[in-house]
Amino acid sequence: MGNILVLGHQGMVGRAITRQLKAKGYEVTTFDRKYDLRLQQDIGDMLGTGLKYDYVFVCSAKVGGIMANSTYPADFLYDNTMIAMNVINSAHEYGIQNLMFLGSSCIYPKMADQPIKEEYLMTGPLEPSNEGYAVAKIAGLKLCEAMNKQHGRNYVAVMPTNLYGIGDKYDLQNSHVLPALIHKAHLAKEQGSSDITVWGSGTPRREFMYADDMADACVFLMESGYKDGLINIGVGEDVSIKELTELVCKVVGFKGEILFDSSKPDGTPRKLLDISKLKALGWKPKTSLTDGINEAYKDFLRRYLIRREI
Repeated sequence: MGNILVLGHQGMVGRAITRQLKAKGYEVTTFDRKYDLRLQQDIGDMLGTGLKYDYVFVCSAKVGGIMANSTYPADFLYDNTMIAMNVINSAHEYGIQNLMFLGSSCIYPKMADQPIKEEYLMTGPLEPSNEGYAVAKIAGLKLCEAMNKQHGRNYVAVMPTNLYGIGDKYDLQNSHVLPALIHKAHLAKEQGSSDITVWGSGTPRREFMYADDMADACVFLMESGYKDGLINIGVGEDVSIKELTELVCKVVGFKGEILFDSSKPDGTPRKLLDISKLKALGWKPKTSLTDGINEAYKDFLRRYLIRREI
């Protein structure tokens, strides 16, 4: 494998994949200039440098939690659809044979049977709170399939579960549930609060995967030459939001009461991926949820303290 291009290398997942590739000795190209991947001209400027890429990882996306998705549905639909369409089509036009498009487990129906198999795609209505993001990711994976069928490309779509880890976004309003909980629990501890309030009932169940495990799975699939369609990437286990909150509070050291605001949306009742397809290839996750949250909290502290001192 020669030169590998990672798009979205400044995000959590892109950074993790870049770290993984470099640790294995691969030649990796990233672009520090901020290209707007929604624009064909910018992608053309980026891919038209004369460099040849043996593999491209498409990690770029506009991401956020329930509140962000609910507040800005048009942005999530438009931005992510344009990124997927322009990047995948441009990769084909520039003769790139191998590509991995990173989707999301929210592409599956809200009430899908559990655990969720790849073939459940488009068998029922989506979760309304992040429908725009899901539709954009479905469009991307369908374009990958179409490129393979029409042009003989090897464009793989992988669907990761909920991710967290080094380089995550810990914004209290717009980030995903786990990093937001880390920030919230830390502030409660720091301020001496007697309790914290969490959105929803606490009963929904979610699966959480450390980003470096996700990166390891992606590189594993690249090295194995995987070509067999859509594939889930996860850990195969889930926890309730209540259990997750208790674990985060234990790691952070907050000992107050946990309150749940049931007037806020829960989202999908349960979302656990069936990863038997990936396991059958010989891959399995390495990082426990407790260990991963410990590493994420260390990452938060480093970055939070730096911001506070500026």
